[in-house]
Amino acid sequence: MKRDSRKFHIHTFGCQMNQADSGIIATLLQKGGYEPAVSEEEAGIILLNTCAVRENAVERIGHYLQHVKGFKRKHPELTVGLAGCIAQYRRESLFADFPVLDFLVGPDNYRAIASLVAEASGGCRVSRLDFDPAETYEGIVQSGAEPLTAFVPVMRGCNNMCAFCVVPFTRGRERSHPFDSVLREVRSLGAGGCREITLLGQNVNSYRDPQSGADFPQLLEAVAGEVPGVRIRFTTSHPKDMSASLVEAMASQPNICSHLHLPVQSGSSRMLERMNRGHGIQSYLEKIRLIRQSIPGIAISTDLIAGFCGESESDHRQTLELMREVRFDSAFMFHYSPRPGTLAARTMADDVPEEDKKRRLQEIIDLQNAISGELLREAVGTVAEVLAESESRRSAAQLMGRTSTNRVVVFDRGAFRPGDTLRVLITGSTSATLTGKTV
Repeated sequence: MKRDSRKFHIHTFGCQMNQADSGIIATLLQKGGYEPAVSEEEAGIILLNTCAVRENAVERIGHYLQHVKGFKRKHPELTVGLAGCIAQYRRESLFADFPVLDFLVGPDNYRAIASLVAEASGGCRVSRLDFDPAETYEGIVQSGAEPLTAFVPVMRGCNNMCAFCVVPFTRGRERSHPFDSVLREVRSLGAGGCREITLLGQNVNSYRDPQSGADFPQLLEAVAGEVPGVRIRFTTSHPKDMSASLVEAMASQPNICSHLHLPVQSGSSRMLERMNRGHGIQSYLEKIRLIRQSIPGIAISTDLIAGFCGESESDHRQTLELMREVRFDSAFMFHYSPRPGTLAARTMADDVPEEDKKRRLQEIIDLQNAISGELLREAVGTVAEVLAESESRRSAAQLMGRTSTNRVVVFDRGAFRPGDTLRVLITGSTSATLTGKTV
């Protein structure tokens, strides 16, 4: 198949913020005269939008670029770019390490994407990797999102210097989108038929409207009131900034989903101090109690790191104890890998043996799988409100949707279509999914 030099394909790695940024990039490329390709094989421009938070994400990029190298051998005119956090984080070495790359663009420079592609297509190797503390991409409504669900970034960057994290070095300092701009985008998405909107930020609790000073609980209530028929989610909250007013805002609006992602990273206060998290386990548990008292039935998910610098077996056991006490619905679980430039990489010894890291991680995974399975089995016999999102991957006769608590439910579609909200009697569960029938 001949590749079209005006068509692009974006391959997104990493978090929901990366997915939202891919929508921004697609919008800006289309404004510049480019078109999305139907498939990667017809694209004359392949762009990888990347995440640097986990070591395996960096490795996956390297493997994928080897795959793209084969494309370029057959089609030398193919233009290949790298966007996002890895472009920012490993700027000095990427062109040397991956000769297949033609251009690099950092998270604050997407407005220049069309001109960068034009230069690179002309035979120049180019990059734009400046930090811009004023850039929020205000006024750019994401393109290419799923029609029923959308991401709306409300703030970018992070001021928390967690010892293990590269985000402050790849996305810069915190800056918030104007309050009215967020409401305009939400209104537009609601009017266009969107049924679920997720507000995004590295730490949404740090949101402050640059004009009025309104905080995130005020923004969340306003967004929910602006589109009362649309489900509202948000991520991510930092435990040290999780406030009673945010819990009150969640409880006050029926269309704010009963799910909260609250990363704890470790069950040991000693480790949290080493991680520079700004809170201890006691304060975390107090906030969990407040949340569950105010929002009965809420599902809470988290992030967990095994084997951080100096972690003892006692610290690890405290993480397992915390998991048993809180009973998280789900978790993102990793073993620690040093990220160059971070506080931990500069000042702490990576002294937990690799085999211990992997064993501890497996114990965390096994326990979380058991807890998640128990919670899903406990849901059998209840009735849940489900937003149908798509056909089931296994059968066109079934639909897949999610509850307000972010649990996946598969059920016979009958006369229902994606976008419908319906009541489903939960009749069974697997290790990760609920099954049911419509009521």
